[in-house]
Amino acid sequence: MKKLTLLAAAVLLTACQTPSSEPKASLDGEVFYLQRIALPPTATLSVSLQDVSLADAPARVIDEQKGPVQGQVPLKFHLSYDPLQVEPGHRYSVSARIENDGKLLFITTEHHAVQLDGKDPQPLQVRVDAVR
Repeated sequence: MKKLTLLAAAVLLTACQTPSSEPKASLDGEVFYLQRIALPPTATLSVSLQDVSLADAPARVIDEQKGPVQGQVPLKFHLSYDPLQVEPGHRYSVSARIENDGKLLFITTEHHAVQLDGKDPQPLQVRVDAVR
């Protein structure tokens, strides 16, 4: 009887477990700038992975990391995506911005393309330029 109870409990626990959701892949990288200045301690970093395939529509954000800047450049980031949702023929890119008190300080001005095929060089190097 004890074995039957343990078996029933094991079956119930297995049934209650949620299957792992979508498979995840990730992009790790660093945001940097060329100016020799320190960021204010209240600066925030925002890095996003976007589908930029449609020229006449806003980019679709796949993942985004936002938060206070930790230290000085290079600033590390980690973005996740589901490789099963990567569409053949689509173009993907990573963009970044640094703000302080709602004022834009730095932003990407070049296209940082990624393939999302598992072969993107990591860590990605994303340069941002000062806003004047």
